Amino acid sequence: MGTVDSFQGQERDIIAITLTRSNPQGEIGFLSDIRRMNVGMTRARRKLLLVGDSSTLCRHPFFGELLAYVKGVRGYRTAYQMARQI
Repeated sequence: MGTVDSFQGQERDIIAITLTRSNPQGEIGFLSDIRRMNVGMTRARRKLLLVGDSSTLCRHPFFGELLAYVKGVRGYRTAYQMARQI
């Protein structure tokens, strides 16, 4: 495991990123640094796994567009859907 900064210039087969913001105000704090998200998201060779609260994240323009894209390619799963697969 490592931070986004530690993967600068590297790639991995699978990258998992946890987006740990969840609040009714839709404030995403440090996640709003899109440059860091770009570094993390572009390091995956085969699979990128993003875990977060979509109702909070979708209030930010970048994450809103990302969520729409992921839903469009049928890559979106709710926590309920994931729990049913276990």
